[in-house]
Amino acid sequence: MAPRRKSRLQRLLSFNQHRKRWGAARHAEPAPDLTAMKARIIDLGTPQQTRGSEKALDQHLENLRREFSGQSELFWHHARLIVLIRREYRPAETYAQFRALWDAEAEYLCENLNIRWLVSATDTFADHDPEPQVRAVAMMASLLTNVVKIHESERHVSHAADLAPDPARIERLQSQLVPLFEGMSVFTVGTDDTLRNMYWRLEPFFGIGPVGPILRTIWDRFQVEDTVFARLRELHRRDRTGWWRDES
Repeated sequence: MAPRRKSRLQRLLSFNQHRKRWGAARHAEPAPDLTAMKARIIDLGTPQQTRGSEKALDQHLENLRREFSGQSELFWHHARLIVLIRREYRPAETYAQFRALWDAEAEYLCENLNIRWLVSATDTFADHDPEPQVRAVAMMASLLTNVVKIHESERHVSHAADLAPDPARIERLQSQLVPLFEGMSVFTVGTDDTLRNMYWRLEPFFGIGPVGPILRTIWDRFQVEDTVFARLRELHRRDRTGWWRDES
């Protein structure tokens, strides 16, 4: 049985939760100047990506600031809001700031944030937005990203990257159904329309702000980064069943 999420009361009474948000008021800005933040560049030397989180909020936010060295302070502010929300510091007020930031700067954030922070944003929308449609689209983006992450992680730990596609198996798929499980069969590499049809179903959701553009951005980046989508794209040969947008 999967472990249950702690209840609101359990979190309220948790000493660890109180410790993790100790000093949060010092980091909360009720009316931040987003334009000024956007213009300021963080200069802390070579950026270092964080792994995990510090119990002490001050240290964790300082580590995150270093991660955004060389970039706009607005990106660190975005990360800071996510941290404060996750540590349950005035979640309603802090989430309102987060939503306002995305309503104002969705295009800029989508263009410049990496997938790590885009999916952190969609997790936050999925957990806290009052609009069911926004939460649903956010969950699509989070689910898509985590499935790809798990697939690529298994590929790494099993040395699957050292293996090459088998042309004979690809050819066999053009004429034979190869079962997987529960009625599912292997994707017909090179010609299959499954991903194109999925893309068509996703398209209407790309327009639902502010999360739809994040979903579209993540999808597009998966087609060019070293992911299963991009590797299958290299093997695809039927133009009318392509699932990626032309780079134009």
